[in-house]
Amino acid sequence: MHGVLKSPINKIPVVSIVGPPNSGKTTLFNFLSGEKSKSVNYPGSTIECKESSFLKKFKLNAVLIDSPGIVSIVPNSPEEKIAIDYLLRHPKYGFPDIVIVTIDSSQLSRHLLLAKQIIDSGATVIIALTMLDIMKEKGYDLCLDVLANSLECKVIKIDGRYGIGLEDLTEAVENILNDTDYEKNASPLNSTFSKEKLINIFKEIEIITEKVIYKSGNGNTNLPDFVQKANSQFVIKGARNSNLRLKPDDRTVKIDKFVLHKYWGILIFILIMGITFTSIFWLASPLMSLVDSSFSRLSEFVNYSLPQSWFRDLISSGLISGTGAVFIFIPQIIILFLILGFLEDTGYLARGAMLIDKPLSKIGLNGRSFVPMLSGFACAIPAIMATRTIQNKRERFLTIFIIPLISCSARLPVYTLLIGFLFYKKPFYSGLSLTIIYLFSITISLIIAGIINKFQSKILKVEDNSSFIMELPSYRIPKIRVVLQNTINNLNQYLKKAGPIIILFSIILWFLTYFPNHDINIPAKDNLSKEEIKKLETSARLENSYAAKLGNFIEPVMKPLGMDWRIGVSLIATFAAREVFVSSLALIFKVTDEGGDIQTTMIHTMQNAKIEGTQKKLFTPATIIGLIVIFIFALQCISTIAISKKETGSWRIPSLQVLIYSSLAYIFAFISVNGLKALGVE
Repeated sequence: MHGVLKSPINKIPVVSIVGPPNSGKTTLFNFLSGEKSKSVNYPGSTIECKESSFLKKFKLNAVLIDSPGIVSIVPNSPEEKIAIDYLLRHPKYGFPDIVIVTIDSSQLSRHLLLAKQIIDSGATVIIALTMLDIMKEKGYDLCLDVLANSLECKVIKIDGRYGIGLEDLTEAVENILNDTDYEKNASPLNSTFSKEKLINIFKEIEIITEKVIYKSGNGNTNLPDFVQKANSQFVIKGARNSNLRLKPDDRTVKIDKFVLHKYWGILIFILIMGITFTSIFWLASPLMSLVDSSFSRLSEFVNYSLPQSWFRDLISSGLISGTGAVFIFIPQIIILFLILGFLEDTGYLARGAMLIDKPLSKIGLNGRSFVPMLSGFACAIPAIMATRTIQNKRERFLTIFIIPLISCSARLPVYTLLIGFLFYKKPFYSGLSLTIIYLFSITISLIIAGIINKFQSKILKVEDNSSFIMELPSYRIPKIRVVLQNTINNLNQYLKKAGPIIILFSIILWFLTYFPNHDINIPAKDNLSKEEIKKLETSARLENSYAAKLGNFIEPVMKPLGMDWRIGVSLIATFAAREVFVSSLALIFKVTDEGGDIQTTMIHTMQNAKIEGTQKKLFTPATIIGLIVIFIFALQCISTIAISKKETGSWRIPSLQVLIYSSLAYIFAFISVNGLKALGVE
């Protein structure tokens, strides 16, 4: 056995579990530790390795680490380098005493690469062989002793469904730790592999595979067809891709003939993504309405239960509304990650990423960028969180950077109102205009992605080391428990990290719109209900608030756009949520439903609104188009800013997003409004 240096800080032995994605690595970690979590490996912050201890029943006093999934210890991106450094040179524990490498036996020829590299690097290795049931379903088995002798290390069979083989594994760990010759070699692990060395490793893997795999029942040691296909299709590419494409079984080959077809594959991918997007939007809509109505009723209960005061308004309009702004996104987050979890667990998500990678690579993105961009039509919050599937840090940050340009569902009420003003009771023209807006948002996001990619070293501050390794696992039935657990983990991260920031900014916005409170009271009138009087009081308070003063302060900026402070205040309010623009306008212009459709009343009010101190119309086709342009470009969502900061690990990118998109919004709105006025469009 090769010895390794123990932790310089702690004499307790360190056992690290490592393996390729989808090899059963974290399932094994959970069995050994009793944890119910998933090690995350997404760029934007330090790679998180889950640390724990062995369950007491195993009687092992050692630190157990679940390392991020990697396919090789030769890094292809900055993120993989961080993950590999944690394996070989952990900042707290140093070199691991034992490395347990999980290998999917149904993909033996591919997964042996990582195991061989770690063994050749000088680590003490135990192989945990998983997915044997899948291999046997294909009619194949392998010889454990031949594999152990070929690799010169202990090989243990593990059943990830029932935990069979755990006792053998922990016994092997204990025997190594009790070996008196165990610590004789304390040299650092070697992680340097030349191209020639890698090629030799692959040749060794082919020889080992031929020796150990045989058809069940007849002892035939001939290389099975699916391994021959894998070896014949193995390609080393030194440019963009480093590819090991494996078609493990006849079922997978038959399915891939359709889903990876040159033409049908794209159509199937568009159909699946369309269903995903539709599900996120339509399935979440009633649930979001339920959340919204629940918090509205809670706010009403507080208003009726507490005496009128600033404290009551803080609770109802500040805390409750802010918390509601956090919880209203939960249905979309749950639905998105459930769908992505099922697609990933079946093995399809990797195929979709491969199909779309080539066109997106032209603008600096990769195949995994498409799903977050698509889900951005529903909401930027889960879309930005979905970028965790993108391994390359530059490409992930670039995807996060452009997602706010995708027209999310929160913009829809605003577009509906503004388009309704332009084409009142003309559904065909209204629908056509909305389609043009959405297509324009897609086009402009791709154009900006290409521009940002050209200057990424200055804007994103991330090393340009693009690498896309396509993981094509066998198709299999998703594990419901795993999918649910991963969805819950992503939801918890959203609630813990983004939630407090959203609530804080909501309270700040409430303060600006409520104070200074001058005890404004509107006299009761016979023709007005209590609800209408309350709305008038709120609008009167808003006119005298700090937000109104801020609106007056920025009015010189609004005038070149043909707008006044009232629109400015409404735009400021949209930082809580874009759809607040409609209700904010309704408050400022004292709009009530008057027994009819609130949108119709809003449009009539807007048609009659004048710029204060003049007889000029405030809302014209030119200013309406200018507002549409603003909502296409501007990042007016605190929730998006918060989640962008959380996912990128700093304020740099969200700050640049606000600055760049706000500037573009103002510039293009100015050009649109004044250009249309010059053409006589009023």
